[in-house]
Amino acid sequence: MKHFAMLASTALVASTSGNACAKNADFSSSVEFETPAAAQSRKTDDVSSSRSDIDPAAEAAAEGPGAPSGRPPEASGSGSSEDIIVTGLLRRSLASAAQIKRNSDAILDAVVAQDIGKLPDDSAAETLARIPGVQVDRNADQVTQVIVRGLPNVATTYNGREFFTAELRRAQLQDLPAQALAGLEVYKSGTADLIEPGLAGLVNVRTRRPLDFKGIVVGGGLRGAYNDQSKLFDPSGNILLSNRWDTGIGEMGALINLTYSRQRFYNATRFNNTFVTDSSPTSTISPNPGKGIRYPYSVGLYNPGGKRWLPSGNVALQWKPNSDLEFYAEGYFQGYRANNFLDLWENDLRAENPALSNVVLVDGTNYVKSMTKNGGVRQQAFRSTHEAYTDSYQVATGAVWHTGRATLSTDFAYTSSIFKFFEHSLDSALASPQTIDVDFMSSGGASFSLPNFKITDPSQYIWRGYFESRLYAAGTGYQWRGDLDLDTDPLPLLRSLKVGYRVTTRKAERYSGSRYANTEALKVPLSDLSIGELSLITNGFRGNAQGFTQYLSYPFAAIDGNQSKLRQLSREGLRRRLALDPNNAELAADLAAWTSEDVQVVPAARFLAEEKTYAAYISGKFGFDVGSMQVDGTAGVRAIITNGQYSGTSRTTVNGVTTATPQTLRQDYVDVLPSMNMRVKFTDALQLRLGYTHTRTQPEFGDLNPAVTITQATGATTVMGPAGPVRATGGGGNPDLKPLTSKNYDASLEWYFSKSGSVSAAIFYRDLFGFINNYARFVQDPTFGYIRLNRPENSGEGRISGAEVGFQSFLGFLPGFLKGFGVQGNATYLNAKTRNPTFDAAGNSFTYGPFRELAGISRIAYNASVFYEKDGIVTRLSYNKRSSYISGYGVDVNNKEFANRIAAISRLDFSFGYDITKNITISADATNLLAKPFSNYFADSNGFRYTQDVRYEGRYFGLGFRFRFGE
Repeated sequence: MKHFAMLASTALVASTSGNACAKNADFSSSVEFETPAAAQSRKTDDVSSSRSDIDPAAEAAAEGPGAPSGRPPEASGSGSSEDIIVTGLLRRSLASAAQIKRNSDAILDAVVAQDIGKLPDDSAAETLARIPGVQVDRNADQVTQVIVRGLPNVATTYNGREFFTAELRRAQLQDLPAQALAGLEVYKSGTADLIEPGLAGLVNVRTRRPLDFKGIVVGGGLRGAYNDQSKLFDPSGNILLSNRWDTGIGEMGALINLTYSRQRFYNATRFNNTFVTDSSPTSTISPNPGKGIRYPYSVGLYNPGGKRWLPSGNVALQWKPNSDLEFYAEGYFQGYRANNFLDLWENDLRAENPALSNVVLVDGTNYVKSMTKNGGVRQQAFRSTHEAYTDSYQVATGAVWHTGRATLSTDFAYTSSIFKFFEHSLDSALASPQTIDVDFMSSGGASFSLPNFKITDPSQYIWRGYFESRLYAAGTGYQWRGDLDLDTDPLPLLRSLKVGYRVTTRKAERYSGSRYANTEALKVPLSDLSIGELSLITNGFRGNAQGFTQYLSYPFAAIDGNQSKLRQLSREGLRRRLALDPNNAELAADLAAWTSEDVQVVPAARFLAEEKTYAAYISGKFGFDVGSMQVDGTAGVRAIITNGQYSGTSRTTVNGVTTATPQTLRQDYVDVLPSMNMRVKFTDALQLRLGYTHTRTQPEFGDLNPAVTITQATGATTVMGPAGPVRATGGGGNPDLKPLTSKNYDASLEWYFSKSGSVSAAIFYRDLFGFINNYARFVQDPTFGYIRLNRPENSGEGRISGAEVGFQSFLGFLPGFLKGFGVQGNATYLNAKTRNPTFDAAGNSFTYGPFRELAGISRIAYNASVFYEKDGIVTRLSYNKRSSYISGYGVDVNNKEFANRIAAISRLDFSFGYDITKNITISADATNLLAKPFSNYFADSNGFRYTQDVRYEGRYFGLGFRFRFGE
């Protein structure tokens, strides 16, 4: 066996700058770990940032396009600012966030860092989890996906302009350290002047500029965090320098901010395979129940760990020759570095007819609760080491000019992002199968032990193989826009008119390659590799639920630092095998892949996309009175022309001969996105918002790859399709994909009852079409005959309805020191359904079934915080929970569908700060205090449920200080 067969834990994907598997075909930048299920295919699959009462930057964001701060026109909402006098950093942060939300043209929520490095979490993605309507997925001790109102298709902007990671269309927000940011805004409805939001909306990341401050400012901080699983201590910190000057040619300012963050982590997972199988007909079963029994195909351990660090920095320059004219320039760098590893151990429980004893069935069923397995297939493992690098840059310049009734603005930016990934995996196996006692339902999931196995005996382990892969992905883009905002007063109804034009060019590319040397047949002792000392892997489990927790492996440095030697050993091993079997063409091809020192690129894994877009919009701001009520809002339309060219290389294999054919296809289309947002102000404090918008999300570049890979079926691999035997199978991208579209209806009632207190309630509805998923279709080909082709398709309607409520306030009515207490909470309800297609071979088309639950979405999620701020003390206790949800649908070994479901997830975080002087604050914090193991489960076609994964994640305890000198 070259790799694991039918492994589980499909919910364990973790990405650092993308969510994909290191060896899966649809690789999307900066990945850390694959699932065990994906690990089995790794030989051949393609890897696919002035202490005034309200923060001036936040005030500028509320003022919106054309604001004197010189923010780009997309930098959010509009409306006048109020004079809010509040004291205390936390109070001012809440007041600033409320001000942005209250005065925005669109429906949004915001989080503001009132002081330098003061966002409440480690990364931008973690902070977003506290916002109403936002859910996040976590893995490897970090957020890996942000979901807004049930959808992951979130557009990202940096100070109002588009930015992205490598070949993706979005930025990976978990890569943005919170210390670098001034605030975050989540747009849940769009306006015509806003860069096209995704289906889910848009997240704007906002940093500071020098004219936000009154003069010279030096600020920053240092923090150390201890992880109770890795048992390691890691630093993070930032420093900001800013100044402004009055000169003979106007006012100038300069700012530089540098940030560094490091995290070393280790998670431990025990899993049941999601493939539930019938016992082998030739296995002996004791006691014999007199009927067939069913159980997970395998159980095992899946332990990701390693080190990742994030260097980042931004600079900003501003020049205001006079009060009406401003020029600015900005530069931004975000880096990601990782040295990670994955330890995986598998116990196959069915292959090669094992003997099963001590079999205990779940009452009234033929499903196994626990058993002992002897014989069959030996246990196997690997340690996979990963090196990953991401460098993302953006430089921008622009100007804002107020002249009479008109405000003119322009912004130009260039973005470049490169991602590199290298994997070196050493595979091992046991010399012979070991007895295993397994309980599939112990302490919430699988638990097993190997009672007779001597884990520290090197003679028990043999070398099974060595795997290498590399991936390169990159994206570059230019963007320019120009806008005119015209004050139309005293025209009736129409208060202002905005028009604008935007041009972008975008290039995305990706290539990859991999190779594998299978050496198990040589029975080489693992200790004979002489690349270092074998040692036990870390035991990352809490408690004693899991019996078998450690085994021998080489350390990270021994594998990652001995690549040349492992390559040479792989060549020698393959030569020895080929000498024993000289007519084995597969072995010869494997050996040929190792003739070069570097992994060669697979032609079919190379992809290039080039796009140009041209967008124009017109938007009017209206206002009128109805009795004592004020009504205002915006109405407009945005049109976007997209011209795209996509290139890849197709491969066809016939009679063992593979032919590569370059493919280049074009796609041109137009999107028209109307929007209307209205606000009814019943009083100065109470207002109602109504919104209707069209949004769209473009397909990921990788999905648009025109290349397909088709392999002729042999007699041994022929399968049946709806209309007969399948003569070839294939897969690839689909350059005919259209953008995903949504019609959005929103209503929000907001009451701002105090300077930092508010209550809001919102309802929304999304009518969606064009979800992109991989589906199989069967086509008749003149060369191959009947083909089964798997590729992404626009298919499936969707409907999402939901409601949000939020509340925040200090309890100022309480006496004395109790006035410092406050509460903040929000809750979201979602009802998300979709219709998935089934291919109709007769009509060569897809038909749609009934609506069913949309994967990845919790019906209920809520946040609750209690905080205190008074006399220099700032402390917060925050609780977050999302209800159970379906993570995906699958098919078992009997071709019957099952659903994977993730159990409810909850977290408790704590922070404390104290101002020891006016300029210096000390802090302590703890995250994931509950440390409840992550778990998910699956039900087979009969409805029987096994737990899939039980994952133990790290608690973090931090100490730090912040300083700020200047205003």
